[in-house]
Amino acid sequence: MKSPLRLPALLLGLLVSLPLAPAQGDAPPRIPDAGQAEKISALLPAITKLYADFATEKHAPGLVWGLVLDGQLLHTGAIGFANLEKKIPADQRSAFRIASMTKSFTALAILKLRDAGKLSLEDPVEKHLAEFRGIKPLTADAPKITLRHLLGMAAGFPEDNPWGDRQLGVTDAQFGEFLSRGIAFSNSPGSGFEYSNLGFALLGRVVSQVAGVPYQRYITREILLPLGMKDTRWEFSEVPPDRLALGYRWENNTWKVEPPERDGAYGAMGGLITTAEDFTRYVTFHLSAWPPRNAPDTGAVRRSTVREMHTPTQPTGVNATAKTLAGEPNPTANGYGFGLVSSVDSKGVASSRHAGGLPGFGSDYRFFPQHGFGVFSFANVTYAGTGATNAKVAALLLEKAKLPPRSLPVSEILAQRTRQLGQILANAVWDEKLSAEVFAENFFPDRARADWITQTRTVLAQAGKITSVGEMKPQNQLRGTFPLVGENGRIDVFFTLTPETPPKVQELKLTFVEK
Repeated sequence: MKSPLRLPALLLGLLVSLPLAPAQGDAPPRIPDAGQAEKISALLPAITKLYADFATEKHAPGLVWGLVLDGQLLHTGAIGFANLEKKIPADQRSAFRIASMTKSFTALAILKLRDAGKLSLEDPVEKHLAEFRGIKPLTADAPKITLRHLLGMAAGFPEDNPWGDRQLGVTDAQFGEFLSRGIAFSNSPGSGFEYSNLGFALLGRVVSQVAGVPYQRYITREILLPLGMKDTRWEFSEVPPDRLALGYRWENNTWKVEPPERDGAYGAMGGLITTAEDFTRYVTFHLSAWPPRNAPDTGAVRRSTVREMHTPTQPTGVNATAKTLAGEPNPTANGYGFGLVSSVDSKGVASSRHAGGLPGFGSDYRFFPQHGFGVFSFANVTYAGTGATNAKVAALLLEKAKLPPRSLPVSEILAQRTRQLGQILANAVWDEKLSAEVFAENFFPDRARADWITQTRTVLAQAGKITSVGEMKPQNQLRGTFPLVGENGRIDVFFTLTPETPPKVQELKLTFVEK
């Protein structure tokens, strides 16, 4: 009988020959080829039915949706009409007003100016808007309202739907006059989240002031056009009539045209008009910011800045009753970042999203950076609320198509420590010289070498003859798991490295999993 203390020569060869991984952060993410396109195709009839049922229930004259995967519009669909009177069908080139989905574009503009050194998120609003200096705070001890407060909807303004939806067309002069009369507060700045269209209208005014051009021109020049969003506009009159989706409301069992709100000072909170083709580029832009890497950063806004947008700054609550499609509990924690709501569920699935609603329109988009896909939909009926349907579609993709998370690249140090740990496990006495190179100073004080040797004997005996070494699955650049596959089962080898240079193994777990 062969000693269980030693791995077979075949295994040693496999460990030594593991290829070097790219330097940390160099390799782009990849989504494993697991037939995901075919799985999604099989779900398309169910997805189409979800949207069709929604359109019927909400009396939406027209509805357009899209699924984005790996930077491409994998699937798009449309139902009904962009213009009922002229019988113009809705399609991926129809231009819908996307309402509050505009907010993330305004947030990007502020952050881009921050990156250029033109402002700081800690700047008091009054530094950039002179008319704000006379605003009376709610309490004498209230802090100055900062740009960060506005971005995170924590300025203390009252929730202002639907009042704010009717302010789109006010002029800059009218907005200035409004500010001169003062603002009513519901909370002290920084004390909590409350949804505010006014806050993003103020951010648009700051962009105009700091950039020296109207915020619409700045966002178009610095964000829309660099992303190739050439058919995205601010004003209805700028859209070709045969591409324009008119807004409707359902009233007394009939559709009525909603008079279009003109673009104005409040457009920064909800004024953009875009197409499915253009918005695909925007969703792709957000997804492309992940994961952090060393590749050239040539986008319209820095990747790190885009990721910053997705990080919640204000908690907005927990959905404790959320469930999977199978009915399993799956509570979700939510927070507001910069122009986006970000969530993580009990399974660790992270997403960012934002809805939009105005008289005549309703929209929603959500994307899943870990999984590399996004879902969006636009409808031309008042406050359509397409988010619940998008959520169902996303759940289908995650739970039925089983779209896998992106595979992180294995860093060079993880690959190196994997090979070294394999050699150490193969050594009956845990080679002291190699151990000194591999393990951190806490490792053996935390658990004696003799105990490790005993456990190694045990798990190798349980696994039987080792036949292969599985793929390293990194959790990040300094932590991961790889399996030693034996005749009777596998040994999952988990380790995590220290923050020192070079990183060393501070924790190791050997877990036998029976076949």
